[in-house]
Amino acid sequence: MAVIQFIKGINETVVADVSLTRSRDGSKGTATFRFNNPDILKSGMEDKGDITGMYLKDDEGELMTRDVSAKFINGKPQAVEAIYIIKSPQEWDRFMRFMEKYANENKLSFTKAK
Repeated sequence: MAVIQFIKGINETVVADVSLTRSRDGSKGTATFRFNNPDILKSGMEDKGDITGMYLKDDEGELMTRDVSAKFINGKPQAVEAIYIIKSPQEWDRFMRFMEKYANENKLSFTKAK
């Protein structure tokens, strides 16, 4: 099972839009996750705890980033954006294994940029 959490122990049910970039030599990359109207911004969630990062959890363990921000429209939170930095080919492979599981469980597809 592959899940994303912002507060440990609480799975985010809104599926993220994910954009990937990778350096030409494949050694580094960036994954940008955008959640529109995620559970974490809904009323009552403030009682569950603070957002301490984005946690990508699966059967292999956990990947984490603290680069998480909320996007506001007319003073109301509408989206959460998180950036996960990939620093090596091994991290890229591990991240892609997580994404394959997450994509399969959430019926996501990959579209390569032109």
